[in-house]
Parts: sequence; structure tokens; C-alpha cells
Amino acid sequence: MGRASNISRRKFLKHSAALAGVAATPGFGVPMVLRDRSPNNKLGIAVIGCGGQGSGNPGLAASERLVALVDVDEKKIADAIKSVAAKVPDPKVYHDYRKMYDECAKDLDAVLIATPDHHHAPAAVRAIGLGKSVFCEKPLTWCIYEARTLTAEARKNKVQTSMGNQGHAGEGYRRLCEYIWTGAIGDVTETHSLMTRNFGGTGGRPKGEPVPAGLHWDEWLGPAGERDYHGGLHTFGWRNWAEFGTGTLGDMGCHILDGTFWALELAGAKTFTIECVSQTGGSGEMFAQNNHLRWKFGPRGKMPAVTVNSYDTDWPKDIKVMLYDLKDRVDGGTIYVGTKGVMATDVYGGNPRLLPKKKHDDFPPPEKTIPRSKAGVKGDLIAACKGGEPSSSNFDYAGPFTEFVLTGVMASRVGAGKPITWDVEKMVADLPEANELVKRKYRKGWEV
Repeated sequence: MGRASNISRRKFLKHSAALAGVAATPGFGVPMVLRDRSPNNKLGIAVIGCGGQGSGNPGLAASERLVALVDVDEKKIADAIKSVAAKVPDPKVYHDYRKMYDECAKDLDAVLIATPDHHHAPAAVRAIGLGKSVFCEKPLTWCIYEARTLTAEARKNKVQTSMGNQGHAGEGYRRLCEYIWTGAIGDVTETHSLMTRNFGGTGGRPKGEPVPAGLHWDEWLGPAGERDYHGGLHTFGWRNWAEFGTGTLGDMGCHILDGTFWALELAGAKTFTIECVSQTGGSGEMFAQNNHLRWKFGPRGKMPAVTVNSYDTDWPKDIKVMLYDLKDRVDGGTIYVGTKGVMATDVYGGNPRLLPKKKHDDFPPPEKTIPRSKAGVKGDLIAACKGGEPSSSNFDYAGPFTEFVLTGVMASRVGAGKPITWDVEKMVADLPEANELVKRKYRKGWEV
């Protein structure tokens, strides 16, 4: 399925809405308040979530103009204050981002969000509504409705956005696209992705415990239903719990399935089917583990029908045999099976290669047709806020991509052996119990 490189470039610009190509999106552009900003001017930035994946964000914000730090954990706030003390000796501190927006909106240009999944959309949509640009960790949202909403609101308010799937800004997935779009392995008819993690468990909700000192529990719950604190939630275990996280696929899918969504132009599908083939454990409270999820897509333009597979922690036997025969080891990432060959990428898109190695060495490297990121998913957002090109993982790309990933989370929660037909435009499944998971019920004051 060879294609001229200029067609590959057009496909990239159309379907990923990234970098220079996003300018073609109606209504999208640099926010009015930032159009005349000099690249040397400092952005006013608030950090929402100062620990874990967000621990580097206070320093990044301080390299611009740190307006406020927000975290529900006073210990994390204290650590963040220490980390920026040389540049910002007395930053404003909040435990509720809603209050921060009320008091600091006039000083803000952008926010950096790195919270548990259930807070992503409530924090982001409030910033967007105020005309502020947003970086948000992956997955972009907790549920499909939220992803659709953030995409629409970002376009409406013409703000710059970026999601934290850092591999999307790397060289690897760009080379993957360029190889596949030039027909290096023919028509890709199936893919296999290994998530390398296994969040979830079994059992119900544990007995309530006293809230640890310094943890603002009501603010931690945010949009989720009221419940007592118990161990295994704060600071990382929340990923196991359906009320707060998005399980194994939600954690790793926005990294490992990125090349599949991008290179195979899955955004062009109007409908597809998704089924959890098998899983273990799980409960009403916790995600199932050892999931095998399978999507089936029909033809999309010149792209043929394709079956997409995801596994939590181990390859099935037939994939292990194939890798052995191809003399390659893939400990996590994605395998692309085409009519003329096989390719593989690592977890974050690195090391795109034809298998076996000799075939890769013998294949003429395709032309580099896709614009390259200059500063990664966070740095590109800051540059975009100062009049540069939009981030490659802006919400025009990240929103639909997150929706795709979350259909897999939906299928996992519905359970094995229950195929779902998903209507992308209508955002509706043909299975009532799946539709119940499209949008959550929000506590009053935390709505999206």
C-alpha cells in the first residue's frame, strides 16, 4: 500500500490535527489574549497536583511565572514550595482548584494538571471556560463524555492544549507513521499491544479509616461520590479503583496505543466494535486484571479493516512464537502485522523497526514528512501560548484518542464476552450497561 510522501503528510495534518496542520481546524487558533505576546514574556501558570507525575511541574511553572500551587496533600505542597523557593519564595497555595480559579484567574495564562484521573476534566474544563490554556496528564479524562466535552470547549474558547502522552512528541511514532504510510509492511490488518502493568483487584470497599493528617479528603474526592477514606487510594493506589482511575488501559493505553491510533488513522472510523475477550478478578469497586481487549475497525479511506488487540501483562502464545521466529524481543509496546511484513515499537513509541532486523536494514528509510516536536508535550504548549505552533498532542488529537482508549476501559468494566458496537459521532453503545459508563454522576459543585 505504497503512498507518496505528500499524501502521508496530508493524512497526518488532517487526522491528527497536530502542529502546523491544526491551523486548518475551523475556529482553532492562538487565544486572543496571547496573540500579541512576545516569546520572551513570562506566562502566568498554576500547578494543579504537585506530587508524583506532577512533581516537576512547579519548577516548570517557576521558570515562567508561578501563580499558584494546588494540591490536596499538605506534604506535597510543602515539597513543592521547597523546590521553587529560590525563584518563588512565597507562592499562593490552595487545596481546591475551584477557589484558585476564583481568586487567580486574572493572573493566569495556563494550568498544568497532574491529578488522579477523576479530577482531570473538572480541573481542565474550568480553566478552558476562563480562556486559559491547559496541559493535562493522560488519560485526558475519566470518561468518554468528558473527553468529548474538553475537545469541544477547547475549540470553542480557542485555547492551547496538550496531553501528557510524551511519546507522541517523540521521534519514534513519527517514524512509525512514515514507514507505515509509505507501505513498508503493506496493509496493516492486525496489531498487538502489551500494557506492561496490571492495575485492579477483587473485593468490595474496605472499612473506613481516619483521614491522614494533612490530607484534604473532601477535595480529594472532588466529583466522585462521598465515601470514607481508606488505605490503598492516596497517593497512587487509586488507579485500581473504578471510581477514581481508569485501570491498566487508562494508565498505559495513551502511551502504547498512540501509534496504532495515529498511524492507522483510527480517528476516521464512524463505528467500531470492542470486546473484552478475557480477564480475571474485578468487582464493582475494582478493575479486572489480565485483560485481553479487542477492537475491530472497518476500512477508513485507503486504510483497510484492522483488528486491534491489547493485553495487560503478557503476550499470548502465538505472539511469543511469532517474535521468536522474527528474532526480536518486545517487552512492552505494539506489534503491527501487515500483508508484507511486521513492525514493532517500544512502550513510548521508541525504536520503530521492521522485523527481523535484516529486513529493517535493507528497507530504504522513508522521507521525514511529519513536523517534529521542538520541546515535548509541555514545552510545546508553552511555545504555543507564546504564538508558536500548537502542541502535537493538543485536544483535537488527544480528545478523540482518549475516547478510543476509554472504549476499552468501558468494555473491561462491562466484562468478558460482551461485544459492543460503538457509534463514534453519537457517542452511544448498543449495550445499555455500556452506555451507563459514558458519563459519570457528579457531586454538586464539581460538574463537567
